[in-house]
Amino acid sequence: MTRPLDGVTVVAVEHAVAAPLATRNLADLGARVIKVERVDGGDFARRYDHAVHGTGAHFVWLNRGKESIAVDLKTPEGRDVVRRLVAKADVFLQNLAPGAVARLGLGDLRSRRPELVVVNLSGFGTGGPMEQRKAYDMLIQAEAGLIAITGTPETPVKTGIPTADIASGMYCAQAVLAALLRRARTGEGATIEVSMFEATVEWMGYALYTQMYAGTQPERMGLSHSSIAPYDAFPTRDGQMLIGVQNDAGWRTLVTSVLDAPELADDPRFATNVLRVRNRAECDAAIAARTSCWSTAELDARLAAAGIPAAQLKNVDQVVDHPQLRARDRWRTIGTEHAQVDALLPPVTFTDVEARMGDVPALGRHTRALLEELGLDADDLIARGVAAQGHA
Repeated sequence: MTRPLDGVTVVAVEHAVAAPLATRNLADLGARVIKVERVDGGDFARRYDHAVHGTGAHFVWLNRGKESIAVDLKTPEGRDVVRRLVAKADVFLQNLAPGAVARLGLGDLRSRRPELVVVNLSGFGTGGPMEQRKAYDMLIQAEAGLIAITGTPETPVKTGIPTADIASGMYCAQAVLAALLRRARTGEGATIEVSMFEATVEWMGYALYTQMYAGTQPERMGLSHSSIAPYDAFPTRDGQMLIGVQNDAGWRTLVTSVLDAPELADDPRFATNVLRVRNRAECDAAIAARTSCWSTAELDARLAAAGIPAAQLKNVDQVVDHPQLRARDRWRTIGTEHAQVDALLPPVTFTDVEARMGDVPALGRHTRALLEELGLDADDLIARGVAAQGHA
């Protein structure tokens, strides 16, 4: 069966997380993604660590299914290689430093091919006082206010995953799909800008509106929630259980059918969510006194049977072997330059075709083949250091 993006070619001058995540999503959907890397080490993420049999964990996560060509963009010949690649491509995506593409002479690619889709991903967008600022994930989380509302009352923290990178990478992929759809109807390409900062501010969602219209910033609540109660971790005989009740009917079911405390259902302190939030400490204490009567497994079963939103707090090793992922057959095997590894299917599942789970390329793995495909003298360019050929 045909994958959604079969026949689409993407050229990406990318590094780190955000742009590689965008193009990996496109590769999973069938696009041919040609990753342009530096000859001296390639994508920085290759060397963040050596966790996956000698390859960086970030790189394995973000770069399956791509072809790697290593060229020196500081040379005229290297830049010419990119122009030749783009001349046959549908999409050009980059996340170099602000102004770098223009300085390399690659800022006018649509002048010759107006049907091309160009996506420029940056930290803060073009213009404004922060245009030239460094834009690592943690810094963007801080500027966007995400750190201010994440953590405990005593300690703000960044999220445990690169939220700003993921947000902006997903918006890039979404923008490419929208632009390709429009082009299919009109023949018109697009020049698109995605800002990591603006993507993350968008994800702030209700916190922004609470600040703008209530005049207050949502408090840092740890596992709890500023607007909902009970919504937290509660003790069991041998651990803890996360419980989140978002409406009054759920509250009544929780205390009557699960916790065997029907007297709490009509307690005037807890009758509505507004009252439960107002009396959060008393509400949480009343719940904790009863959840501690059961083991985690027992309480989990009771909550599930009653349809109460709840979860056990999983460590990452438990997620790796999660029964839901195993039952749905979500793991596949892909190759890296050092070993075969497990990789998770993307969360978008087409019923008629599976995502293309390609290998993670070694640096410059496809350099020679791509140069020859362009009709260039690969031996000469590699010998002169304009390009570099990696191992299979």
